[in-house]
Amino acid sequence: MHLDLTNRVVVVTGAGRGIGRTVAARFAAEGARVVALDLAFEAGAAGGDVDQVECDVVDPGSVRDAVDTVVQRHGTIDVLVNNAGINVEGQVADLTWEQWRRCMDVNAGGVFLVSQAVAEVMKRARRGRIVNAASFAAIVPSVGSAAYAASKAAVVQFTRVLASELGPWGITVNAYAPGMVPTAMNGFAEMEPAAQDRLLDTLSLRRWQSADDVADLLLFLASDAASYITGTLVDVSGGKLATQIPSRAHEAAAAAAQQP
Repeated sequence: MHLDLTNRVVVVTGAGRGIGRTVAARFAAEGARVVALDLAFEAGAAGGDVDQVECDVVDPGSVRDAVDTVVQRHGTIDVLVNNAGINVEGQVADLTWEQWRRCMDVNAGGVFLVSQAVAEVMKRARRGRIVNAASFAAIVPSVGSAAYAASKAAVVQFTRVLASELGPWGITVNAYAPGMVPTAMNGFAEMEPAAQDRLLDTLSLRRWQSADDVADLLLFLASDAASYITGTLVDVSGGKLATQIPSRAHEAAAAAAQQP
């Protein structure tokens, strides 16, 4: 299957680093005209083939200005990837109101504001793809993740409603649930080996996810091949949601490999 994204105008929020940076680069490699939105950029942070526009996704004025800038430079917006997000940890008894609000504002509010602004552009074109970053935590949260899980659950339901509202204009809206991608935000790769093992044991594939694993799905959802997929949450978690406790089949395989 050939996913032709040549000259599609793709906006990726939170693309100055981490998963967003990889996603932006992958779209650019497919011939898309990519615009990275973030609060700030280091020199060359989004790559030489990626346009950069500073944007605070929780500021309505900043979002409108950024979208206007993209349209002025590129004429339209074909694809929006709402990748920007933060993690706030803490049990409910310990969370401050400011922590709760910040997590909801960035993770859910940012998706709302950017989608609202971009949808106006897509309606005029009568086509478009909006893809929102949710999380497996929206379905199976962990103790201490109340703010984060609630914000991502909000993204899932927002996605479903927006898909129905924008469907008449030929615009699809989907969410995706990544697995465990080691980033500076979560520090998975810096954990002690025993802690890493406990996390990996919850994945059917039992390996850390790469940002490219996420990008592969997003390229498909942004393409014409996914034109009849909308209003859904796509699980790209490596089997995090498949079973409660995946079997450690890798141990049996390793033991079998050692047999003469």
